[in-house]
Amino acid sequence: MSWVSFTALFFATWWVVLFAVLPFSIKTQDEDQDVTLGTVSSAPRGSHMLRAVLRTTIATAILMGIFYWLTHVLGYSLNDVPHIVPEFGQASPK
Repeated sequence: MSWVSFTALFFATWWVVLFAVLPFSIKTQDEDQDVTLGTVSSAPRGSHMLRAVLRTTIATAILMGIFYWLTHVLGYSLNDVPHIVPEFGQASPK
């Protein structure tokens, strides 16, 4: 895999992980008992995007490290995925 493909995969994975990480550790205005006029009580209290971006980058780096280890060190590829799980539904040949 070229570095351009790896970078594109990192970028796509980063966005998926970002949306998975966003809801974690959000403190709402209702939990602080300090609701700003004109907002809903479930709105986040303060900015949490920097922490979310840092967590996303770390999690994506770990995932891409595992992917690199599987593909370059162990030699697996996406073509090997169908052969990892044994086929239980077919009868044995006689």
